[in-house]
Amino acid sequence: MKVKSLQNCGRCGLCLQVCPVYKVSNQEEASPRARLQVIKYYKNNNLESSTGLKEIISKCLMCGSCKAICPSGINHYSQFMEMRTAMVKDHGEKPVIKSLVYLLAKESRLQLAAGAAKIGQRLIPQTFIQKYNLGNIPLKRFPELNKKPFRQAVPEIIHPENSKKGTLLYFTGCATNHAFDETGFSTINILKQMGYKVIIPKKQTCCGIPMLFHGAGEKAHKNVLINIECLDQKDIKAIIVDCPTCGSALKTEYPELLERLEQDNGAANRVASKVIDIMSFILQESGDDNFTQAKEPVRVTYHLPCHLKNSQKTANNTEKLLDALPWIRYDKAMDVADCCGGGGTFFYEYPEISRQMVEKKIKNATDTGADIWLTDCPVCRINLSGNLTEKDTLTVQHPVQLLSNVPFGK
Repeated sequence: MKVKSLQNCGRCGLCLQVCPVYKVSNQEEASPRARLQVIKYYKNNNLESSTGLKEIISKCLMCGSCKAICPSGINHYSQFMEMRTAMVKDHGEKPVIKSLVYLLAKESRLQLAAGAAKIGQRLIPQTFIQKYNLGNIPLKRFPELNKKPFRQAVPEIIHPENSKKGTLLYFTGCATNHAFDETGFSTINILKQMGYKVIIPKKQTCCGIPMLFHGAGEKAHKNVLINIECLDQKDIKAIIVDCPTCGSALKTEYPELLERLEQDNGAANRVASKVIDIMSFILQESGDDNFTQAKEPVRVTYHLPCHLKNSQKTANNTEKLLDALPWIRYDKAMDVADCCGGGGTFFYEYPEISRQMVEKKIKNATDTGADIWLTDCPVCRINLSGNLTEKDTLTVQHPVQLLSNVPFGK
């Protein structure tokens, strides 16, 4: 795919209408249009590198809304990531972000860190946990880590309950592996009932998006090659993801990254062609007819993650299932598709901007009267649930958990 040049930007302003950061700050320098212009000046040697320039480039959720709406076809992602790499090289990175990149670069490091964090969650005094926040989120509201990494808790090959329809690969991502194993167990449960053999490659590692977004392209590149190697398998019907960001990485960023590096991206394209999020796969292969009636109706609302909306082009599939199932009362929030302000580490780096976004989301979700708030993205889940208060009655979870609670098949 040919990446359109910065020169193609007509400064039309359509990106301003969809940029969540601009809509909060209402400052031109916070707009995608402005970022493209300063990148152009920098590349033409008309603007020097500075911490101020780094701040302009960094204050972005990398939600993909600008890329999705751009009439000139400019790949904002690639431009922003390339510029972030240059800025990190010139000015360094925050210690917390630098540590995160270091851990994500190797699965063994991440496992050690998760193990240490689990011990910390048990031993750190509650007075400390009650007192401190990470961004806007109190430490006490962060998810409890899995007792065992999900990929260690399940076999690599899982056989279907009935007749075999085909074989699937399951890319679990870091969040399911270390924090939200209930999403993984729910996914496997449904796929088994649907009649699929599921393979969970043990060698898979972080998708690399957090590293790419923080200017650590070289480290991310190693992860990309590892994941492509273990996912590029023959006789596979689909590659299932439960995280929209991981899906965006595998489906879009991997082929484009290797193309920019002028490397063979044949394997990356083969992988990309088979990637599908779990809810879309359920809708595609079975629809809503195979889920039995729940004993009690469930009242839910939904938050549509940006990467599902902008990168995978499967925005409405979860809502289609929610609308179709008779035992679910789906009450749509007025800002269902608006960004929640999570954005990977954005909620930590820019808490004031993030707070304004998430408070609006919480109000509108609460106004629906729903009991459960569904979202496919683990970072959105952390941000939404982490900003709820004790008086809020909403429970945030992945949509697949709701379906897994009901037997599949009449």
